[in-house]
Amino acid sequence: MAYTLTDLSALRAAAFDTVIDVRSSAEYAEDHVPGAVNMPVLSNEERATVGTIYTQDSPFKARKIGAALVARNAATAIEAHLMDKDGGWRPLVYCWRGGQRSGSFASILQQIGWRAEVLDGGYQSWRRHVVAKLYDATLPHRILRLDGFTGTAKTELIHRVGALGGQVLDLEGLANHRGSVLGDIDGAQPSQKGFETALLSALSTLDPAKPVLVEAESARIGDIRLPPALWAGMKDSPRIEVTAPPAARARFLAAAYADLMADAPALTARLNNLRAHVGHAIVERWLAHLAADEAEALALALITDHYDPAYGRLTRTKAADPIARLHMDNLGDRALDATARTLLDHLH
Repeated sequence: MAYTLTDLSALRAAAFDTVIDVRSSAEYAEDHVPGAVNMPVLSNEERATVGTIYTQDSPFKARKIGAALVARNAATAIEAHLMDKDGGWRPLVYCWRGGQRSGSFASILQQIGWRAEVLDGGYQSWRRHVVAKLYDATLPHRILRLDGFTGTAKTELIHRVGALGGQVLDLEGLANHRGSVLGDIDGAQPSQKGFETALLSALSTLDPAKPVLVEAESARIGDIRLPPALWAGMKDSPRIEVTAPPAARARFLAAAYADLMADAPALTARLNNLRAHVGHAIVERWLAHLAADEAEALALALITDHYDPAYGRLTRTKAADPIARLHMDNLGDRALDATARTLLDHLH
């Protein structure tokens, strides 16, 4: 039996006990249906080998070898992951197109007595759904952007508004990137497809009747591109600007980026990348602060020499003034909590 995907809410409502992705680990790592677990019936290497035999030797030979590998790997998956499942267990299985890999695995599960179904069209049906929502449609949500100079704790404010019950979307968290020259947060960014799946999954939990607070971003966050529906909804949306003194912002940045400040070689490489933009003399001054372990002085110099001039140039291109400006004398917990409550009032 094949399950036809209509949208993520319907998939959740279908209440499958487990969604199983039987593609290779590399395919799964690039992107997968939200919540799916990976039980490959062909490894990356096995998939490549079978594909080569199929195209260069014989499709029949490739199917024989593939069937033996699938059966062997399916047995391993059942022994490793599924022995505790009772007779009422109901999984949804998918592969790339909903074809042989998922069909073979689902057939084995059905023979055992489980109520396994195959996702019609496989992963490609999910990807078509993502593209339809994020590339071909108009975003149904109303966006309120949180804008401000680097170091004004915008991401922290997003989190605090969310903790107070406001609708928020943390794009930098989804993209695993700080959205600045200091770059990635912890490890690599997701693939573009993986980001879009995470974005659509997050949007599906939000009420379109209520506004969503989103940090003002450019069209790219690191290597990730914001899809057209989101970017169109953001770029002309109303914005609130938060401000704080440069010294307070420098203290906040030094603390927030303590991990990167402690990795002098990595930070040196990132700062050197800005020589063409700000000049050698400025970068050498930054590196002197880094060598002297002067984190706040380095943060303040980055604010003065790079971040604020760049933000000023960007601000001149924005058509409309912010609907409100919220100033914080410092970026301590009390000030952040007070500003988060004010932002929540604007959302309401």
